[in-house]
Amino acid sequence: MKEEKKPRARITSPREGPKLSVEEEKTGIAYIYSTYNNTIIHITDMSGNTLAQISGGKITKYSRLKATPTVAMFAAKRAAEIAKEQGINSLYVRIKSKAGATSPGPGAHAAVKSLAKKGLKIINILDSTPIPRGGPKKKGGRRGRRV
Repeated sequence: MKEEKKPRARITSPREGPKLSVEEEKTGIAYIYSTYNNTIIHITDMSGNTLAQISGGKITKYSRLKATPTVAMFAAKRAAEIAKEQGINSLYVRIKSKAGATSPGPGAHAAVKSLAKKGLKIINILDSTPIPRGGPKKKGGRRGRRV
């Protein structure tokens, strides 16, 4: 018996179909400056152009409440809404506090959580608090301040 040859399958290029629109990821940077007196959230695009800048003082009229986590949460929500209108959907977060402070203020953690809850993808969180290295002589003299 003669073997029948089967026709080989041709390898063709994939059929050109309708292109699916993949949402473009537009990235920004969120600078959170959190002290024990206030919380400032500043969102920029990658080239440094300001998109949103909200502080605790823009949210509440009471000075003593500016640094609370609740006010920081509302400030971050408002900043995230403005950034999303501009097309930002992912963020690098940089947290900063006063130089020499042991930790950022009470509003920093609440602000980061609020940005994430608002639908912005957090890529990276970096603490960029300046650290003093020596500096000028402390006052008080050779034997220190006598109380």
